Amino acid sequence: MAAFDTTRPAAGLSAGAFSAFVARSFASLAAWNDARVTRNALSKLSARELEDIGLSYGDIDNIATRGIR
Repeated sequence: MAAFDTTRPAAGLSAGAFSAFVARSFASLAAWNDARVTRNALSKLSARELEDIGLSYGDIDNIATRGIR
């Protein structure tokens, strides 16, 4: 009769590590897309409209990437 040791992890990436990698990848992609959408929306505003909300054109990139950094 043969016995198999099933308590050892499989070689390479484990299922948990792979799913964590995929989750981090999707989170990074979602953050990039959110920053892109925010940047595009703010870039369409006029200088007067940006001034009304307390921003200038120089602030757009900082605001768009605030959650990423």
